[in-house]
Amino acid sequence: MKISRKTFLIQSGITAAGIALMPNALFAKTTKNAGLQLYSLRDYLPSDVKGVIEKVAISGYKEVETYGYDPEKGFWGLTPKEFKTLLKANGLTSPSGHYGMDHLFAAANYDELKRAAEAAAIVGQMYVTVPFLQEKERKTVDDFKRIVDKINKAAVICESAGLKLAYHNHDFEFTTIDGTYLYKELLTSTSSNVYFELDLYWAVRAGHDPVQLFKDYPKRFVMVHVKDMDKVTPNLNTEIGSGSIDFKLIINQAIRSGVQHFFVEQENFKIDPFQSIKQSADYVQSTLLK
Repeated sequence: MKISRKTFLIQSGITAAGIALMPNALFAKTTKNAGLQLYSLRDYLPSDVKGVIEKVAISGYKEVETYGYDPEKGFWGLTPKEFKTLLKANGLTSPSGHYGMDHLFAAANYDELKRAAEAAAIVGQMYVTVPFLQEKERKTVDDFKRIVDKINKAAVICESAGLKLAYHNHDFEFTTIDGTYLYKELLTSTSSNVYFELDLYWAVRAGHDPVQLFKDYPKRFVMVHVKDMDKVTPNLNTEIGSGSIDFKLIINQAIRSGVQHFFVEQENFKIDPFQSIKQSADYVQSTLLK
């Protein structure tokens, strides 16, 4: 069908006017929301999962990251489907979950991972995240190579289930062994379908600059744990914005480098935990993600 010059100009004018009226439509920054790693409330979830989830939502969070899934007990007594329903009722989603994978790394047994992927898919999660590596599995450079190989295979299994594999760090990944360290090997030797969740607290505590990591490995990091360091006792956490870590530059670079999800995590409290998570959510949302 031929379009007349007059019709073309009219349509073009409408399009141009639409763009002028909505300049952010093409260039808008994706809205980011504060999330919470539910491990922060591990002392309360088992006895009152519904009440805790409700309080998380009231505190201002829009996303949660799970931990501790058990094939028999589910998520604190709820099946994956029931847990998803609970999240939806409170206006929450869960993009990621930390799933135990000790059998994978100890014996190359991927059954545990497959069960985790099934649960993650039901909940609606995108990432199945490796939360921790036992010390016995990471003592030598050869151990590093075995870990990389197993993670690459795990990523393929996750892909086949429509999911993505991510890796969450502590500080031990930055310990040098025979001229290298595990985190470097993970970032440089895993396949591009392996993603990373940078725990900012542990990276800083290990003496590494998160900003530089984001710059050196763009697009590899898709999530972060926003966890602050107590000014007096560095091995303790505190409310975001109250500690010694200056998050503004870090979060700005994280966003530029492709990070999509920002999970507050706090492992110890000096004030009421629910007051604490609200204080952190307010700071993250109003100051870091505004």
